Amino acid sequence: MKRLLIPTAFVALVLTAGCKSNSSSTTGASGNTDATSVASASSLSPEDLGTLGAQIKKTPNEADRILADHGLNAQSFAAAVRKVSENPADARRYATAYKRAT
Repeated sequence: MKRLLIPTAFVALVLTAGCKSNSSSTTGASGNTDATSVASASSLSPEDLGTLGAQIKKTPNEADRILADHGLNAQSFAAAVRKVSENPADARRYATAYKRAT
């Protein structure tokens, strides 16, 4: 579990740092977009999330584009990774995919 926590924390840190530079100028429709992102995040497997995390680690400047290509944002990705980390079997699947993709 400790091995999974470090990459997950790194990805969350990178995403948080990247999001601070963006201003949130969206209005009204953002609630609908967030609901769509959460639905997309829950449909991704732990392997998909691990691969995305590795891609983001390789190219942190393109994190927003990578997530948008999969219908996610930083918050929905972080929530999906946290949900995966709650289940030890899913956490191992995430870690395996992450290592394979790096």
